Amino acid sequence: MLTPPTTPKRPTERVHHGDVYIDDYEWLREKDDPTVTAHLHEENAYTNARTDHLSLLREQIFEEIKDRTRETDLSVPTREGDWWYYTRTVEGKQYGVHCRAPIADPDDWEPPALDEDAQRNGLPGEQILLDDNVEAKGHDFYSLGSFDVSADGTRLLWAVDTEGDERYTIRIRSLVDDGVEFPDEITGTSAGALFDQTGAFVFYTTVDDAWRPDTVWRHPVGVGPANGDDASTDTLVFHEPDERYFVGVGLTRSRRFLMIEAGSNITSETWLLSSDDPTGDFTVVWPRVDGVEYEVEHAVVDGRDRLLIVHNADAINFELISVAAEDPQGHRRVLLPHNPAVRLESVDAFRDFVAVEYRREGLTRIAVACLPENGSDDDTLHELHFDEEVFTVGAGGNPEWTQPTLRLGYGSFVTPSTVYDYDVRTRELRKRKQQAVLGDFDPSLFEQKREWATAKDGTRIPISLVYRRDLVTPGEPAPLVLYGYGSYEASMDPSFGIPRLSLLDRGIVFAIAHVRGGGELGRLWYENGKKLHKKNTFTDFVESARHLIDTGWTAPDRLAAQGGSAGGLLMGAVANLAPRYFSGILAEVPFVDPLTSILDPSLPLTVTEWDEWGDPLHDAEVYAYMKSYSPLENVHQTHYPRILAVTSLNDTRVLYVEPAKWVARLREVGADALLKIEMAAGHGGVSGRYSAWRERAFSYAWLVDAVGAHPTGE
Repeated sequence: MLTPPTTPKRPTERVHHGDVYIDDYEWLREKDDPTVTAHLHEENAYTNARTDHLSLLREQIFEEIKDRTRETDLSVPTREGDWWYYTRTVEGKQYGVHCRAPIADPDDWEPPALDEDAQRNGLPGEQILLDDNVEAKGHDFYSLGSFDVSADGTRLLWAVDTEGDERYTIRIRSLVDDGVEFPDEITGTSAGALFDQTGAFVFYTTVDDAWRPDTVWRHPVGVGPANGDDASTDTLVFHEPDERYFVGVGLTRSRRFLMIEAGSNITSETWLLSSDDPTGDFTVVWPRVDGVEYEVEHAVVDGRDRLLIVHNADAINFELISVAAEDPQGHRRVLLPHNPAVRLESVDAFRDFVAVEYRREGLTRIAVACLPENGSDDDTLHELHFDEEVFTVGAGGNPEWTQPTLRLGYGSFVTPSTVYDYDVRTRELRKRKQQAVLGDFDPSLFEQKREWATAKDGTRIPISLVYRRDLVTPGEPAPLVLYGYGSYEASMDPSFGIPRLSLLDRGIVFAIAHVRGGGELGRLWYENGKKLHKKNTFTDFVESARHLIDTGWTAPDRLAAQGGSAGGLLMGAVANLAPRYFSGILAEVPFVDPLTSILDPSLPLTVTEWDEWGDPLHDAEVYAYMKSYSPLENVHQTHYPRILAVTSLNDTRVLYVEPAKWVARLREVGADALLKIEMAAGHGGVSGRYSAWRERAFSYAWLVDAVGAHPTGE
């Protein structure tokens, strides 16, 4: 029997609100300590040895993912200005190649046909803007954080992170002068930099010591290097001193306004500046009010500038209003009033129409209305309808103000990701591309369903499931993986995934428990799973597992749980609450030491998180509540299921130390817990598609083993 690494105890005392907690493993936080590094390498070696028997299965799953994926491919081109923009992937290369091709006819909005030649060689007249494979050369990690082309199409800016810590370096190159690079190099930035409308300036954000984007800068193009923390040549445009708020900068689709958005988890504020005057002063749309969130979209109605605002002031599920752009705090016209059964999420405005996205009955929806023209008042919204029981739909890839169509993304558990263009005038939905699934994929073999569990307080919890109908018989217990998240009002919508087929083909049911704390059923669904209601997230997941067991979908020795980040907190909590229900728990970048993190304002993101979890530093009730569910602090003497914790050394959102401490504590009570740590990655894991497939194959092989499925699916 292999022996796990020994984790020495070096007690540290934490005292708050009269409570004394002894943390034996806080010393693992010293990332640069050679002893810590050596310990992490020992953990990886132990995990590799313990999972060596799965090496063949891992390789099989990797090859299945690879064989089903069209490796040389091309995205549906998106029109912007005089060009079609798209990304190509090439067999054998880890990253994408960003390209554009000229538009022959300025009145042509029909994307070029994606025939075999286009997918392999690109479109006629192709210009390669950025090859991520070239940029990533010599780096173990690579992430593109900003990518923007100036409005006149002559300049490109991009920003790259090669550590995984989400700090990017911006560079600029000409797209007309043989690709010559400008002398500009801006370090230490956040993601999301962009050109102003003239292309003469770059607007970007930098982060504070807690990794919070807090400052917006204006950089004149062509003046040379600028350090993001002390940009001597750059102008500080906006600074947010409140540590709860993140800031970002952008352009409205109309390119009429530059926009700065500041937001906490529960409050937001937007500032606008005419794009004709990029060196001018921004003005606030609505001054912030604690607990009020709003988003702004620019529209032109009857020749007048209007702001369409989705907000939740006295409208918990949000409503849509219109105000005059020159007087946004003046008269409000309600366009879509609050509806307690519908969670209004966003509005997109174009020259000729608007699109509204919302949720009803736990599913995403989208509706479109033409803007009145020629004196017509026909601005009635019409909803797009889809036939599947569970699905996901949303607008995306719509940069052009004058475009006559709306680009949509659609998919479900059984329908591969599909791109549509919706003609607003004719109401015709045109399929542009569906994700290719190579090999013998037959969608008719797969079944998706919606089940409902019942919590102890009577709340009904939706569960989405997918399985192969020829391998699973409802009512006869099958191996099952139950996924959950349940935080930040993030919705875990049913979507297609090629890697998941490797589970389904082995007779495994995949399910998502849409627990409280997420946003699937509206704002109250979120409110009832946060702060002093957080335990509802955990008990909802447990009741979902119980429901799947009681209704014969699975059995405790065939059920594994999976979740990441805040969903990793969920995994740690249910391991303590209901270990007997699970045969395995996969916790990815898990937030399993929440109290220690949220008590320390110096740590990345802590203060911003108080709106989500509460403030245990200043509130004794919050402290006691968080301590009562903290996975690390509630490990107890019980029979835990097998646990695999996966993390990354350079993660700035959930520090590697949390799962490292948790695994050490679990082993104290005899739990079979493994720690896998990526030594050159961030919160999103490794970079590069082949590396990501291998990591997914590692986790899926472990899950196959944990639920007792046959390695080959026989």
